[in-house]
Amino acid sequence: MDYIQSIIFLLLAFAGIGLFVRNILKIKRNILLGKAENRSDNPIKRWKLVLRIAVGQGKMLARPVAGILHLVVYIGFVIINIELIEIFVDGICGTHRYFGKILPSSLYNLTTGTVDILSFSVLIAVTLFFIRRNILKVPRLNSKDLLGWPHMDGNLILIIEFLMMLSLLIMNAADFTLQKKGILYSCGFFPVSNCIFNNVFSTFSVESLYIMQKSAWWFHYIGVLFFLNYLYFSKHLHILFAFPNTYFANLHNQGQLNDLDTVTKEVKLLLDPNADPYQASTEESVPEKFGVSDATDLSWIQLLNAYTCTECGRCTSSCPANLTGKKLSPRKIMMDVRDRIEEIGRNIDKNGNFLDDGKQLLGNYITPEEIWACTTCNACVEACPLLINPLSILIDLRRYLVMEKTAAPSELNSMMSNIENNNAPWQFSQNDRANWTKE
Repeated sequence: MDYIQSIIFLLLAFAGIGLFVRNILKIKRNILLGKAENRSDNPIKRWKLVLRIAVGQGKMLARPVAGILHLVVYIGFVIINIELIEIFVDGICGTHRYFGKILPSSLYNLTTGTVDILSFSVLIAVTLFFIRRNILKVPRLNSKDLLGWPHMDGNLILIIEFLMMLSLLIMNAADFTLQKKGILYSCGFFPVSNCIFNNVFSTFSVESLYIMQKSAWWFHYIGVLFFLNYLYFSKHLHILFAFPNTYFANLHNQGQLNDLDTVTKEVKLLLDPNADPYQASTEESVPEKFGVSDATDLSWIQLLNAYTCTECGRCTSSCPANLTGKKLSPRKIMMDVRDRIEEIGRNIDKNGNFLDDGKQLLGNYITPEEIWACTTCNACVEACPLLINPLSILIDLRRYLVMEKTAAPSELNSMMSNIENNNAPWQFSQNDRANWTKE
């Protein structure tokens, strides 16, 4: 009978992990649809960023309540995975608490006791997160950006995490009660689960306890595989992508604009005395699109940013344009980019390569009104706990509107015309620019 359970365990593992790998490869394909961008400079500084921001949660505590709760969940899930290793060993080999039999009792008790305490801590933390989201209705977690699936996704994640932690506590409590009855090998230390369930479980029969223990064990294992594959559909991809996203973050000063290679090539051609302006255009000489109109015009870094977004809303709640009632929401910008590149990916899956669907990021997802509402103040970039940069996307969309569509607001068109004609943004001759000094 044990070997049948081991076979079922392995089949579920292969199916769950295989599906997870397939989904991750799809996301990798989607990200690499973006334009090339080199972010291999200064690896030492980049690894320091990973340690401080992704591992050390360096920017989360800027908002202490959410930051501390998130830290509890983060540490809890990292350490609780130690017990997951034992679950895999027991599932494959058909054993029970294998590490408890081979490790020194003091070390095993310390490990299981820590996992037990953290499981309860995570359970409390996700409960408080649920209350903040649904009862206290923290504004940034209930804005119109999150209507529909995003809001449901946030709640589903909390419910899944709650049930997984509860199953661990029930498993440990039933296991410990069976140990006290002499049915199972005595090992481990479970201070919290035993305290919560001891009075109830001590009245259960051995058969009932065994069923509860095995049911909770299987529930937790299947829950882990489900959660692993649910990530593909969820904002919780940041669990995986926070580390590469932080490593490949922009190391330049905030607000520093990148040069466009397409513009550089055009300027060099204009300044080249040997260039023939009447030479027939070749495929290589035709300039690429200026700026960005669709998700595949973005760099792979910007697409990685979109997949890493946690939808926490810190960027939007810090955006002065949003706070003054403008339509712009940096969080929505990142969600729109992710939705569009996912749509392109599904198009490729269906047709083998991308077939024009008559849509693009600009217009169908992000409107010019949103783009021009941005003040380029970098508040969203500063607020993001994972160094995501919505501003770079807005700038690239603006570049397309200005350089490809000449669709800038009238105030900007007037300013640029004045600079072209008067070498100044004001509408008077450059000869009169210094007149104000005469007084």
